[in-house]
Amino acid sequence: MSTGLIIALIVIVAAVLVVAAVLTLRGRGAQHGRGLKRRFGPEYDRTVARHDGDEKAAERELAERVERHGSLREQPLEPAERQRYEDRWTAAQERFVDSPREAVAEADRLLAELAEARGFPGGGQYDEQFDALSVHHAHHVHGYRRVHTVASARSNARQDGDGRTDTEDMRAAMVEARALFEDLVGPPRSREESRTPTHARAGQPRDGRHDSRGHLPWAFNRRHAKGS
Repeated sequence: MSTGLIIALIVIVAAVLVVAAVLTLRGRGAQHGRGLKRRFGPEYDRTVARHDGDEKAAERELAERVERHGSLREQPLEPAERQRYEDRWTAAQERFVDSPREAVAEADRLLAELAEARGFPGGGQYDEQFDALSVHHAHHVHGYRRVHTVASARSNARQDGDGRTDTEDMRAAMVEARALFEDLVGPPRSREESRTPTHARAGQPRDGRHDSRGHLPWAFNRRHAKGS
């Protein structure tokens, strides 16, 4: 076999190996992206939108969240502690009729305290707490973002006299935030179950009995809620 032929074969083999490596890396990247989509659900789409459609940038951010918080283990609540949180949430819902902004602000504080009690970063580190919650409760964490945004807008309005949030928007934020509250106040679930959207579990309470909490209280009927 001539030297030229040997060189040609080496070049061909090297090219094949390079192509195979590129295809493998692409396949892993696609698989990684699909895994993040499955894990984060709607939070994946929101992160992509926040990065102006740049999926790679969004996936880097989400992968960093998983790396920082994926090993977090949620702490259980004592029954009496769980009952206190449930009573506070019920009171906030009932308060919504007369004071919607105050009710949303209380929901924001309650979720921050509850998340911290379950082992997530403290509420004083909202961004870090939110990122950790998004890793473990991705399908329901957006409600927390909404009530926190409303509560923050209320604080800013006090300072500059501007900023108004529609009562219906506040009601919707409270309704959406309830899903995360129920996730956090209940016993730890498996990872797959925690990724199941609330509507898929509607009518299926944790103890198998009919759960009256699945229905929104009269305080959230839009006919009764007063303007802020």
